[in-house]
Amino acid sequence: MTNSKYSLTTQILFAMVTGLLFGGVMHYLTTGMTLGMGLTSFIQDFLVDGVLYSVGKIFINSLKLLVVPLVFISLVCGTCNPAGGANLGRIGGKTFCLYLFTTAVAVTLALFFGELIQPGAEASLSTGMSYQVKEAPMLKDVFIKIFPSNPFKAMAEGNMLQVIVFSILLGVSIRLSGEKGEHVANTFHRWNVVIMKLVEVVMLIAPIGVFSLIAVLFAQKGFGFIGDLAKYFFTVVFVLLLHATGTLTLLLTLLGKLNPITFVAKMRPVIMFGFSTASSGATLPLTMKVVEEKLGVDNKVASFTVPLGATINMDGTAIMQGVATAFIAQAYGIELGMVGYLTVILTAVLASVGTAAVPGAGMITLAMVLGQVGLPAEAIGLIIGVDRLLDMIRTAVNIMGDATVTCVVAKSEGHLDQAVFDDTSITNS
Repeated sequence: MTNSKYSLTTQILFAMVTGLLFGGVMHYLTTGMTLGMGLTSFIQDFLVDGVLYSVGKIFINSLKLLVVPLVFISLVCGTCNPAGGANLGRIGGKTFCLYLFTTAVAVTLALFFGELIQPGAEASLSTGMSYQVKEAPMLKDVFIKIFPSNPFKAMAEGNMLQVIVFSILLGVSIRLSGEKGEHVANTFHRWNVVIMKLVEVVMLIAPIGVFSLIAVLFAQKGFGFIGDLAKYFFTVVFVLLLHATGTLTLLLTLLGKLNPITFVAKMRPVIMFGFSTASSGATLPLTMKVVEEKLGVDNKVASFTVPLGATINMDGTAIMQGVATAFIAQAYGIELGMVGYLTVILTAVLASVGTAAVPGAGMITLAMVLGQVGLPAEAIGLIIGVDRLLDMIRTAVNIMGDATVTCVVAKSEGHLDQAVFDDTSITNS
């Protein structure tokens, strides 16, 4: 993927470690030492908030510019072929059900360990912290807005559910147009090659972008921000890791009959990339490339399941919501009970679809969950301090879940090349 003798995985890992150390040193220099105003201003304003922030932001924007054309062109290519759209309904049904299932398991695990570990039992509430709750959309409005009235507006706004619907309708129409449609389909296939090459070009600067993003985070926050909420923080991290290594691994092994070690080895750069960007959408171009080229999933499946997963699959977010609900309930001394737990599970699963296209969806759905069990949404202010780092970890889990479901569905439909999946020579190429 890059011209370097080192794999993308190695480059990203090195960028993450050096960015973390560099950011920690910058934070110490600006807060823990008495420096002159000029030097402090140079480090904070010019280096951190200026150069590094700008490089990281440019990198994220470069990734986001790929998302809409990549999803649009790939999905049209996947559905315009005679075999591509024939089984789309069955593929869509399997994908949607698996995404909801993994989300339900995720929030159930979170509530179980949240109750077992009791992260909020000794928490000291601070009345000075608050969170401005945004109004969540009504479920009927969400489903209505899935269907675009203006596809170009949907693309401009990055409304992925609308882009997915339009892409499927266009691809099916091309397939039904016979010989004339074949000429249009060939054009889209050529564009698909160009877009995938553009992904490779942008990935050349990935290590620099990752370094900048991590450095800015730790330069601003340091390492001490974890300490105040250590029990909550590590409970969420534990459940995230358990879900990734337990639930998703079992799904691959039992349903997909696939080797989870090979899967993780090939997904390593994507997982680390998702961690550093904290955005499933920004990571989507790399996810699709790896899923198709290294895991052997046919574009017919990947072009649908991966974008849909980046939009509605919230395993990591559901885990945060479950642990956060248990934490806040314990901090306020409120017993949820069995009915409360079931309410949290149902609300979190439905909310994973209902607020998929809303900015800040994780915190909005958490506010919805808390409201359903009678907990104050303002208590989100207690945990928001460590949410940025947790967001990075849960994004990596979300991406792993997207790829897992994609592989399982592709295998069940006969659209996974087992030889490519098992080929360890392309693991880190």
